[in-house]
Amino acid sequence: MQHIHDLLDLRAVTPVFQPLIDLATGRVLGYEALSRGPAGTPWEFPGALFAAAREVGREAELDWICRAVAYRAALAAGFGPDLTLFVNMEPTAWRSGCPADLEPIVDQARTRLRVVTEMTERAIAADPAALLSAAENCREAGWGVALDDVGADPMSLALMPFVHPDVVKLDMGLLRAPDDPATARVVAAVSAYAEASGAVVLAEGIETTHHLAVAHTMGATVGQGWHFGRPAPLPSPLPPLAPPSAAGGLPHAALPSLVPAGAPLPLLPAPASSNRTPFEIVSAARPLGRATKAQLMPLSRHLEALAGTGPEPPVLLACFQEAQHFTARTAVRFERVAAHSPLVAALGVGLPAEPAPGVRGACLGDDRLRGEWNVIVVGPHRAAALVARDLGDDGPDAERRFDFAITHDRALVVEAARSLLHHLAPVGVPALLAA
Repeated sequence: MQHIHDLLDLRAVTPVFQPLIDLATGRVLGYEALSRGPAGTPWEFPGALFAAAREVGREAELDWICRAVAYRAALAAGFGPDLTLFVNMEPTAWRSGCPADLEPIVDQARTRLRVVTEMTERAIAADPAALLSAAENCREAGWGVALDDVGADPMSLALMPFVHPDVVKLDMGLLRAPDDPATARVVAAVSAYAEASGAVVLAEGIETTHHLAVAHTMGATVGQGWHFGRPAPLPSPLPPLAPPSAAGGLPHAALPSLVPAGAPLPLLPAPASSNRTPFEIVSAARPLGRATKAQLMPLSRHLEALAGTGPEPPVLLACFQEAQHFTARTAVRFERVAAHSPLVAALGVGLPAEPAPGVRGACLGDDRLRGEWNVIVVGPHRAAALVARDLGDDGPDAERRFDFAITHDRALVVEAARSLLHHLAPVGVPALLAA
């Protein structure tokens, strides 16, 4: 094989699988599929494989290939509804669409396999619209979504609610630094999300009994790592549904099993999704007030200030109607927040792709958002939104009246924020919104 193009054209990717274990019983709940290029070539391992595909502009195609060969192997091994297959996905592949020759196996997987698609936090900030659309597509098939490598970048914790993952995978670095204050912050944020949502917490990189004990203290109920098995072809036959008597030396009585014997890994109900604007979402559930712009400005600046405080800076999203309302002073405030936040975005007619350093811009077209002034803050432990609709007054800008509502209801705030993320273009792509 002379070139990366030959590898991709031949679909010469091999899947290997690592077991996912119920930490209470030792039962195998599923497998994560990992990809390998041809042995002995420069592309044998996934880092080099994806780097080479990226260089020639075929990374999205490789992503589809890796998932398709994993589906084929799982179907051939006889995966039933009790076993869950975890596969990795770059959300940008969703924009590219499935290559025609892989469509039959992908279609079979959608009807016959129970899949959890893994995505990373970094993809949320890079291309939020693609990630949310890819997640919605997975859920339409009855599949789940996992957020991978959580804790690798603690600042990204604020992005977790937007994905609403069924499974949160703790980065292996957390197990190796349990006394680090940053680890404690990550664990607290994940625990809060899991308690509120019912999501499964999975610890990656369990290699020793010490790591296993630490994973328990971090609230993990599912584990993965060399302690249970290294990546390898799927076993034949597949493991039985009943838990083994003493798999991996696990302390079976340490905590109740998350999953009853024979039952699959649980998935969450899909989050609310609609094409409503933030004002439409919040005003449907909260009473409206009426005030001038001057009267609402202190509330708006208070929410902006919330986004710039604390050890876990939240996401800040705002709609300004017109670019002229994103003033020089506003730009300074938003730039200050963006220096410490995983995502700060400003939407408005005439706004460029980066209206201030570190701030994502989106230029509104003929869109319902043109009439809204919204300020939305979402963090691991904090959520708030001011939504307002312009009543169309003439006269001085400060005296323009708005109908408005304020909410701290986390579900409402996240739904409102998610509706804005769909409008953000990928990093490096012009931010003009379609009508």
